[in-house]
Amino acid sequence: MPELPEVEALAGFLGEMATGRVIKRVEVASLSALKTYDPPVDALAGRTVAGVGRRGKFLLIDTGGVWLVFHLARSGWVRWKDSFPPGPAKPGRGPLALRVRFEDGAGFDATEAATEKRLAVYVVRDPSEIEHMVTLGPDPLDASAFTLAAFADALHSAGASQIKGVLTDQRVIAGVGNAYSDDALHAARLSPFKQASKLTADEVERLWSSLVAVLTDAVGRSAGLPASGLKSEKRSGMRVHGRDREPCPVCGDTIRSVSFATKSLQYCPTCQTGGKPLADRRLSRLLK
Repeated sequence: MPELPEVEALAGFLGEMATGRVIKRVEVASLSALKTYDPPVDALAGRTVAGVGRRGKFLLIDTGGVWLVFHLARSGWVRWKDSFPPGPAKPGRGPLALRVRFEDGAGFDATEAATEKRLAVYVVRDPSEIEHMVTLGPDPLDASAFTLAAFADALHSAGASQIKGVLTDQRVIAGVGNAYSDDALHAARLSPFKQASKLTADEVERLWSSLVAVLTDAVGRSAGLPASGLKSEKRSGMRVHGRDREPCPVCGDTIRSVSFATKSLQYCPTCQTGGKPLADRRLSRLLK
C-alpha cells in the first residue's frame, strides 16, 4: 500500500514531470474509481498543472481552480508515460483506472492491480470537498501539528484500543499504514497489541520520535526516485515489515508475522514482546 513516504515521492515526481503541462483530456477506464461528478472530468481539459501535493495518503494535482485528487488505496499506483497509443483508453477488467494525457503527448496512468477495486479519483473545486480529507488527523511530518503533546492526547483518547490500530487510523494520524506502523513500533520497542492509553510517558515519547524518524528516513530515501523505483525502495528499507522469518536487524531474533483478513503485521519478539509470540486470535480487535 502506498503510504506517506511513497505518496510524498510520487507528488514530487509528478510535480517535476507535470507542472506547466496542459491537460489534453482525462480518460476514465474504471467508472467505479470516479467518486465525483461535478465538476465533470472534462473540466480538466485545457487546464495547466500548477503543482502537485500530498495530504495524508491523498495525491493532489492543482490545475488552478479545479483539482484532480487520487487515493491510491491498497494497490493503486501512478505510471508515467512519455507517449500513448492514439486510441482512447478502453474500460475493461485490466488494471487501468484513469489516464491523463497532456497536449505534448506525455501523461500518466492511474492503475490498480488488485481484484478488489478501491482506488478513488475525485475532481473537485477544492480538496476540502472530499469527506475523508476533512477528517484526516495531523501529518507526522508537520512539526507544528504533530507535537509530542498532541500525540499523547490522541493516545489517551484512544483508550483501550491497541496501538497498532491507533497508528493506522487516518483520523488520528494522516498517512501512516500497515508497513511504517510496524517499523515504528519495532524502533520504539513496543508490542503492536499494547493498549494506547497504557503507554508510559517514556513509551509515548519513544513511539512519537520513532514514527517521525522512520517516516523522515523513508521520505529521504525515496526523494528524487522515479515512480517506477519507489516500490522496491520501500521494500528494501523496511526494518521488520515484510521480513517474516528473517533475522531482526537489531537483535538477530527471527521476525514473526501475525495474519488477519488480507493483511499481516510483522514484529520481533525479543525487541517488542519480551520474547513471547503473539497469538492471531487477539488481532480480531486490532484494525477497523
